[in-house]
Amino acid sequence: MKDRHLFGMGAAACAVCCAAPILTLLGVAGVAATAATLVFAGTVFAIVVAVGALLAVWNQRRRRRAGDCSTVAGPVAVEVSLRRPDEAL
Repeated sequence: MKDRHLFGMGAAACAVCCAAPILTLLGVAGVAATAATLVFAGTVFAIVVAVGALLAVWNQRRRRRAGDCSTVAGPVAVEVSLRRPDEAL
């Protein structure tokens, strides 16, 4: 019964001795996980931005082609109205 304090001293010494390497190992693992997450998220973000830019360019080019003017060769009918714009219908 008298030697119980020796077990406590051993546990305390182990905690003091091993705490720093264990916490360092956990810290390194956390930094590595954070770096991997940033690399993955950065890559995904860059891909999303690139795809969005390509879609925007494609959409602008498609709209410009659809709005191009075309002329028809030959005479064109024009309506001439004799009514003034301020007259009521």
